[in-house]
Amino acid sequence: MPELSSHNLLFSFSGFLVGLLVGQTGVGGGSLMTPILVLLFGIHPTAAVGTDLLYACVTKSVGTLVHGKHKTVDWRIVRRLAIGSVPAALATLAFMSIPAMRMGEQGNRIVAVCLGIALLLTSISLVFRHRVVALSARFADGTLSRHTASMTIATGALLGLFVTVSSVGAGALGVTALLFLYPRLPTSTIVGSDIAHAVPLTLVAGLGHWWLGSVDTVLLLSLLFGSIPGVILGSQLSVRVPDVVLRLLLASVLALVGARLVF
Repeated sequence: MPELSSHNLLFSFSGFLVGLLVGQTGVGGGSLMTPILVLLFGIHPTAAVGTDLLYACVTKSVGTLVHGKHKTVDWRIVRRLAIGSVPAALATLAFMSIPAMRMGEQGNRIVAVCLGIALLLTSISLVFRHRVVALSARFADGTLSRHTASMTIATGALLGLFVTVSSVGAGALGVTALLFLYPRLPTSTIVGSDIAHAVPLTLVAGLGHWWLGSVDTVLLLSLLFGSIPGVILGSQLSVRVPDVVLRLLLASVLALVGARLVF
């Protein structure tokens, strides 16, 4: 029993740290929590993904309340993303329910590789985020602005696929895409809108994984015990670490973890 209690405390501490980062930046939920569960605690990838999705849903619901209170959520963007992401998540879950996709080691390996690829893409997006925004600003009044709504829906669909399979992408990939599509919005609004969109997406994907039997309830409760105060604190605090330092550090960690999972 002491060993179980010790593990629960470690899970809660991990949840607190990740929740703190999510509240401040919108990044780090699936990108950090799932690799931590897989590589540090030895949780099977499918169980880590399913549990992390419901963990992210509750954590980002709290973050959404805080950001909503500060009026840093653009609900028009949230609706557009959800129009694409929720159907994509449902379609992905239907595919994952096929018996061949639910085989033990084979299924775990597929999820691990998808997770690693998503992490590598996330690290790249973090490093080149400012270049993406600069490029977007050149086209803000042209073709991009005329197709912003449809491109946002398409972005949501891609996020629905990535998040459902790997639990990664709603944060860093989502924020980077929104910065490209909406370069004139304040970063705080981009982060708040991304966090708010993650709630319906992770709820649908998480419930689907729960139905597939890949959610560890005890682990989930332990993570939430730490993450809820973490995300509240992170959403309230101003970021004291320079943005470029935070992005490069996070990108380095994600690249290393992603390469470890793929290779």
